[in-house]
Amino acid sequence: MRILIAAAGSRGDVAPYTGLGAELRLAGHDVAIAATDAYAHLVRDAGLEFRSLPADTRGRGAGTGKRELMRTAAAFVTELGQGFADAVDDDTELLLLSATTAPLGWHLTEATGIPSLGAYLQPTAPTGDFPPAVTGTRSLGRLGNRAMGRFALRMVDRLYEQAVADLRARLRLPPLAPSAMRRRQEQADWPVLNGYSTALVPRPADWRPGMRVVGTWWPHHDPAERLPAELEDFLGAGPRPVLIGFGSMAGGEGERLSGIAVRALRRAGLRGILQSGSAGLAADGDDVLTIGDVPHAALFPRLAAVVHHAGAGTSAAALRAGVPAVTVPVTGDQPFWAGRLAALGAATDPIPFPSLTAERLADALDRVVKQESYAQAAATAARHMATEDGAGQALKAIEELRA
Repeated sequence: MRILIAAAGSRGDVAPYTGLGAELRLAGHDVAIAATDAYAHLVRDAGLEFRSLPADTRGRGAGTGKRELMRTAAAFVTELGQGFADAVDDDTELLLLSATTAPLGWHLTEATGIPSLGAYLQPTAPTGDFPPAVTGTRSLGRLGNRAMGRFALRMVDRLYEQAVADLRARLRLPPLAPSAMRRRQEQADWPVLNGYSTALVPRPADWRPGMRVVGTWWPHHDPAERLPAELEDFLGAGPRPVLIGFGSMAGGEGERLSGIAVRALRRAGLRGILQSGSAGLAADGDDVLTIGDVPHAALFPRLAAVVHHAGAGTSAAALRAGVPAVTVPVTGDQPFWAGRLAALGAATDPIPFPSLTAERLADALDRVVKQESYAQAAATAARHMATEDGAGQALKAIEELRA
């Protein structure tokens, strides 16, 4: 089957699909990933065909205010909608749509007749079990959580209004509001595969039947790939270090964050690795090393703890490695995942990004490294995750659809 995976957003919104796509290709499917040009190398390194989506997330990770976040998202969606249809060719037999691309992909399905599946990295459907992932962690009770979940979806639909109108006009489809299309998909029980672990988010009982939680999709990683020699030397030169990184978040704040990180590490008496990321973290010294991109799967099991922004992928990778965390959520769904890690006992209570200080970080690091309960909780979750096969479950669902 010729499968197109459409994913858009930051690196964490794209990378998991490279592992999923590689597994589908091993099963005999012809797989392409449509993403923004910044991540073409991730797709091609996984041995998959890359198709360009007309939007760019680079330089958009710095803002943390709600109004700025909404303006950034609206501009991104408008760009995405302007050329989304170009990524789908006549030979495509199945669309796998991320939460970001589904509100556009549904209309392509209507126009072309190509079947589609949702392939989501975070829970989006309303439930009484918890509030929407994009609104934080404070429960409003079952009725309140469901109401807030529906409100969050209405906000998403508003965000896509212009892009959907333009796309439908281009596809020569009659006008249809994004909210009307969403209701149509829900009434048809459109299938959605949620690619995260039930260790973090068990499937809510009040979801419709077509919503499944299948396990995490891991970014493609060549097992033969080795860590850089300088990093290997540092890892072998003393006790397990702590990794500190903020992924694609906190652009332009590298100097401040680097100072906080180094002071916190030394106050807690720990060795540290700073991962530069979009923030540009950097520091030198016998007890600290600065690195660029390295595979989480190769590095995380060799750490004492991870300090991170609680993106879905990094949160899952730390758990998979059985390594406890200190989370510093910045925006979006990050407070949700940070709260999930803390509820499992595998992380300290989150430190909100605006409240981050060297003193608070040092105190959290001291607790998470010295109190064995955090590592034990992470190890328990890792054992649970090892029983899941997210890519295998996705393959099974695809085969069922074809049958």
